[in-house]
Amino acid sequence: MQRHAAITPALGAALAALLLLSGCAGAAGAAPGGAAPTAAAEAAASVTVEEAWVKAADDGMTALFGNVVNGGAADVTLVGASTDAAETAELHETVESDGTMQMRQKEGGFELPAGEAFALEPGANHVMLMGLTGPAQAGDEVTVTLEFSDGSTLDVTAPVKDYAGANEQYDDGHEAH
Repeated sequence: MQRHAAITPALGAALAALLLLSGCAGAAGAAPGGAAPTAAAEAAASVTVEEAWVKAADDGMTALFGNVVNGGAADVTLVGASTDAAETAELHETVESDGTMQMRQKEGGFELPAGEAFALEPGANHVMLMGLTGPAQAGDEVTVTLEFSDGSTLDVTAPVKDYAGANEQYDDGHEAH
């Protein structure tokens, strides 16, 4: 009998440790805060960017264009971007103001409906890269990290291309390059 009494505390400790470890393993796929993952929490996993490209620029600013495709079953929201190629990356929309096209930061981000493509185009919605850290020359590649409202991210590597169109203006009068 004493033999069982000596094993029981050790066995109990081993079972407790096993339960803790299995709880941690199960939480690995959980969303922040311990919640179970949802379709919205996997936004980056359901999004692809097709035909991505960046406009060539020696300095100043440029933009990322392409088709952002939400292949998932739930709507997702693209809320931000970042890149090592520029000091700042912002989601921009282009609107007409006083007969000229003006760029401005898109408040709230871009809604990406389930199963649809969202165009990022010159003269329209785009990801603006401001304060280039070096020239973006045709043939180079730029990686931009897209950020979604659920905290997930997607890295997009895009070739740099020469493009002479879409010379929009900021709403404060600064011309885009």
